[in-house]
Amino acid sequence: MQFLRPKIKTQSLSHLINLLLISSSVCIVFLLVSLFLVSSSRTSDLFFSSSHDVYAPASLEHIVFGIASNKNSWPKRKEYVKLWWRPEKMRGCVFLESLPSDTDSKSNDNSSLPPLCISEDTSRFRYTYRGGQRSAIRVARVVVETVALNHSDVQWYVFGDDDTVFFPDNLVKTLSKYDPGLWYYIGSNSEDHEQNRIFSFQMAFGGAGFAISASLANVLAKVFDSCIERYPHLYGSDSRIYSCLAELGVSLTLEPGFHQFDVRGNLFGLLASHPTAPLVSVHHLYHMGPIFPNLTTVKALEHLFEAANVDPGRILQQTICYDRWFSWTISVSWGYAVQVFGRHIHLPDILPVQETFQQWKKRNSPPDYTFNTRELHPDPCQRPTIFFLDNVTSGRDGIRTSYRKSFVNCSHDMASPRKLEEIRVLSHKLDLHLTELQAPRRHCCDVLPSSAGQIMDIAIRECKEEELIHMH
Repeated sequence: MQFLRPKIKTQSLSHLINLLLISSSVCIVFLLVSLFLVSSSRTSDLFFSSSHDVYAPASLEHIVFGIASNKNSWPKRKEYVKLWWRPEKMRGCVFLESLPSDTDSKSNDNSSLPPLCISEDTSRFRYTYRGGQRSAIRVARVVVETVALNHSDVQWYVFGDDDTVFFPDNLVKTLSKYDPGLWYYIGSNSEDHEQNRIFSFQMAFGGAGFAISASLANVLAKVFDSCIERYPHLYGSDSRIYSCLAELGVSLTLEPGFHQFDVRGNLFGLLASHPTAPLVSVHHLYHMGPIFPNLTTVKALEHLFEAANVDPGRILQQTICYDRWFSWTISVSWGYAVQVFGRHIHLPDILPVQETFQQWKKRNSPPDYTFNTRELHPDPCQRPTIFFLDNVTSGRDGIRTSYRKSFVNCSHDMASPRKLEEIRVLSHKLDLHLTELQAPRRHCCDVLPSSAGQIMDIAIRECKEEELIHMH
């Protein structure tokens, strides 16, 4: 027995050591797994955070613009570019086939305009579209030549015409939803169904402007000339760009804030019923009447920018509220116009676009647009009373905009909205976060008590979680 006791102790000690080793191993594994999970969690957070910081354009310096023009149109169209170009923050070029005359060249030397670049010779490329213009090839190659400017720290290339008016802050906001390290082709198509049918519903129309991520643009620039050679039969520049991107396997990402505006006449209906997305661009304004009465086209745009510069995210955003006392329906298109209907109207019946404009090309068939429309009442006295933006001020209590009544030669009684002369709107700056941009929601408004019989006060606010915008 004395011989066996030491053996038993040795076995017990060995067993204990094994248990300790196993326990230690389990603890070590558990700690390593825990550290790995925590590290992974932190890494994913850091990756999301850092990638967001890297790819979301924090400022306009991450964007390079390529603007297509020509020596004949530039002296007049440069007034459109002056409206939105910020020379201290923006990079890019206006591409011309040749410099304007000496007189115009001197006037182009302006610190408020982008530099002028001379397009490369495109005579080697065939153009066979009957009745078209060879300049479509030169304009298409603005993509290649803008990339060749070789700017540093570029995330997006944005292209447009000399009459494309961009809203820079909203452009940055819109592009911040997308990673420029991925291949993105972002823009919109035409408002005219027939134009889309002819050219493609998957093509970004160049006048509305479009954006190409830097990663995609660098590849596109390398292969673009070979694509042009295969498409001599196409009409425009945007068709050539779309075709080459299609060959690369890239589809259009639609953004409703880019506007081609393939319509003519009075643009009021489209501007007053803007989608719940930031206003990014407008185009073809020389085909329209001025967007504000008694102003020139350029002066009217300057007036719109007075509001857009104060609260770019809210410009044209439509808010609907109801006046219970008079049973009126009020539609606020912030920074532009307020419409007061003399009766209660269901919200879905207000949202369709009023047909204040005509179709782009005269056809025998009725107009066919890519959005819902509603006809104007044939009797002007049965239409809503319109109040256009007068001024905008910003203070500690928020942003105040006032709207003055447009002339209406109609009689009215005491319960008519035509007795009003001014509408004052109080709001706060709309600075949407990324998630709010991805899932936008219309705001609500309230008609405030007012002692002045000819003035209406309205406050815009976020809707409550379960709040419905409806007539009472």
